[in-house]
Amino acid sequence: MATVLVPLAQGCEELEAVTIIDLLRRAGIEVITAGLDDRPVRASRGTVLLPDTTLDAVADRDFDLIVLPGGLPGADHLEADSRLRQMLQRQAEAGRYLAAICAAPKVLASAGLLDGREATSYPGVLDRQPAPGMRYIDAPVVTDGRIITSKGPGTAMDFALSLIEALAGRARRDEVEAALQRPSC
Repeated sequence: MATVLVPLAQGCEELEAVTIIDLLRRAGIEVITAGLDDRPVRASRGTVLLPDTTLDAVADRDFDLIVLPGGLPGADHLEADSRLRQMLQRQAEAGRYLAAICAAPKVLASAGLLDGREATSYPGVLDRQPAPGMRYIDAPVVTDGRIITSKGPGTAMDFALSLIEALAGRARRDEVEAALQRPSC
């Protein structure tokens, strides 16, 4: 079974965090949420989230995917965390998946992980912190190798389904999506 780490920072975007966690768990993927400290996380709209563990407790563990929810100031807190930066760089060096949505792609950019890649983010986020050679793509979800990025809260479901497809295949993604009863657009 694939394992996924979702770091949760104070001020994260709850719609993104909960959608990612929920859909991956529906797909039978092991999801571990980790707070940057041992406190409950107060998300950007005031929702309180209780992480499964702390980042310190899982810092040496390998994951198939590390996925960063966005929101502000949550993404700022993720970006400032040197432990997380080291984990992201180790993840990339091992050729494992990384993903970020909304403001969180800037965390990947500041760690040097979007250099020469295609990516998306909440409009304007990557403009303020461009990565050398990065090409911004105006799309809901962008996959470049083992890095998956997405635009924001409104794309969270598509993003999470893309993560399921990357980890468990198209058939599992389709199965999870069908059970959600999403209307065709």
